[in-house]
Amino acid sequence: MQNKLTFYVSQLLLVILFFALVFINNKLLSPYRLDLTENQVYSLSEGSKKVIREIDEPINLYFFFSDKASKNMISLRNYANRVESLLTEYETLAEGKLKLQVLDPEAFSEQEDKADQFGLTAATIGAAGESIYMGLAATNSIDDQQVIAFFDPQKESFLEYEISKLIYQLTDPEPVNVTLVTDLPIAGGQNPMTGQFDPAWTFYTQLQQLFTVKVLDSSSASIPKNTDVLMLLHPQKYSESLLFSIDQFAMQGGKILAFVDPHNESDQLTIMAGSSSTKNSSNLTALLTAWGVKFDSQNVLLDAMAGLDIRTPDGEVARHFGFIGLSNEQIENGDVVTSNLDVLNGASFGVISLADNSQLNLLPLIQSSENADLMPVEEYASTQNPDDLSKVYQSQNQNFVLAARISGNATSLFDTLPSAINLDITESEIVTSTNNLNLILVGDSDLLSDRFWVQQSNFFGQAIFTPFANNGDFIINAVENLGGSDALISVRSRGTFARPFNKVDELTVIAEQKFREQEKLLEAQLAETEQQLMQLQSQQSDLGNLVITPEQQLAIDEFMEKKITIRKSLRNVRHQLDSDIENLGNWLKLINIVLAPIVLIFLLTVLRVLFKTKSRTKVHQSKEAALL
Repeated sequence: MQNKLTFYVSQLLLVILFFALVFINNKLLSPYRLDLTENQVYSLSEGSKKVIREIDEPINLYFFFSDKASKNMISLRNYANRVESLLTEYETLAEGKLKLQVLDPEAFSEQEDKADQFGLTAATIGAAGESIYMGLAATNSIDDQQVIAFFDPQKESFLEYEISKLIYQLTDPEPVNVTLVTDLPIAGGQNPMTGQFDPAWTFYTQLQQLFTVKVLDSSSASIPKNTDVLMLLHPQKYSESLLFSIDQFAMQGGKILAFVDPHNESDQLTIMAGSSSTKNSSNLTALLTAWGVKFDSQNVLLDAMAGLDIRTPDGEVARHFGFIGLSNEQIENGDVVTSNLDVLNGASFGVISLADNSQLNLLPLIQSSENADLMPVEEYASTQNPDDLSKVYQSQNQNFVLAARISGNATSLFDTLPSAINLDITESEIVTSTNNLNLILVGDSDLLSDRFWVQQSNFFGQAIFTPFANNGDFIINAVENLGGSDALISVRSRGTFARPFNKVDELTVIAEQKFREQEKLLEAQLAETEQQLMQLQSQQSDLGNLVITPEQQLAIDEFMEKKITIRKSLRNVRHQLDSDIENLGNWLKLINIVLAPIVLIFLLTVLRVLFKTKSRTKVHQSKEAALL
């Protein structure tokens, strides 16, 4: 009776302990998490945490996901769970400043109407054509709103950045002020070569639609104090006062997007002056050198693989090694500025690197292919025929950096106040160094010109611009990224939730290689047999016979036997591939289902024995003490 009572009491205590642990976990331990994934996919970066800490008013997050309509879409549902888990992490760390609601916008429901009002995308990807929502909408206390129309699983590595950017935009909704310094005719006007009125450059029009843009020329003495992003386009002949203003902007943590060029080919005034055969280089060397950055303005990059086809003076089409189109193989996909770009076109690129004693960090955004060479800019500028470039080209088998994100420690060009400037600043206010230089440097300025990325057409009297390259996207992405906070800029590509089966992929590659070898053998033997048949048929035609001869029949029989043999070997290769993967899967199942529990039981048994031994030793010692 006493044993039964002890049993029931122990069971009751276990139940109470279970609920107590659940309560403690939910109420007290929920803010604390341990992320054991390799790329910390369930944890937020320090940049995102800083964005959360800077929230000064409550923000409502509405995560719309078509849970019922996506019932059989396993991969999509897994990604939705990943998104929801990350949003929950944001809400937890915000400590009440973020309020998350998860909504299922079923057809003809109020939730669907709300998703439509926010402008979320309804993707028709269901088996029966259902509309699937998987987007995020957010509002703040003054009814500003931002949305992520649809969470694309292909962009999972930038999931955290997109969410943090949305929160930041609601925390700091002020428009980004862009100051653009250039002497190029980006605002349009009369073309000195044709006498006709040219429209504004398309990239400039796009900037004006998204940001507050102020344009200065090289004669300006300083940049506005409210500048968020400073754009330098083909800088030349800057005064010492303007250089000082740019330098101090950088030393104080300002964000700079600079387009420098060893030879600008889009300057109409230079072309009209008849100086197209002389170099037209940017000049920002003094500032870049002081900061620890090297830009080669003396050489132009030639790239045989990325060269674009153009029409030569004699009307022929030839590949121009200096006019290059860079594909996604040369574009960094791990940075938010360049991750979704497919093609970037430009001309006469210069090469970027760091000085030997530089303390900066350089992340390449755009690189040449390995089939690249460098040519003196004077020689390049005087070469009119692109065929002449290919004759002097010699590959250096090296990738050159053409655009880069540069950050870190830098020293000012000015350690004292220049006497020639007239600015409202004292000697003691000069910032002589920084540990937070924030620069995106591009070794070409021609890529902003319309002719390299956008085509103009006339539609019922209205000019329509159709992009054929991603130059405009690159510029907008760069300004948008730099226009955010330092914390937001630090949130870049993150790890993905899905883990690749590297061993399975390796087995697949090996088997497919064998499969291709067998396939090539089949094709070669097929071609050889068809050639024999053609020869035999030709002989028969000469003899005037229409009946298949024994030689032809024998050749056909041999071909069919070879075909059957090789197809059988192909099936064996495929079967071996499936067998290897299946065996690997069986071993993994054995480890997870059998071996892991056995190891756990063994460890628990060892611990039990140790505790029992220790307990018996104490009892024995206590008995001996009592006898004494």
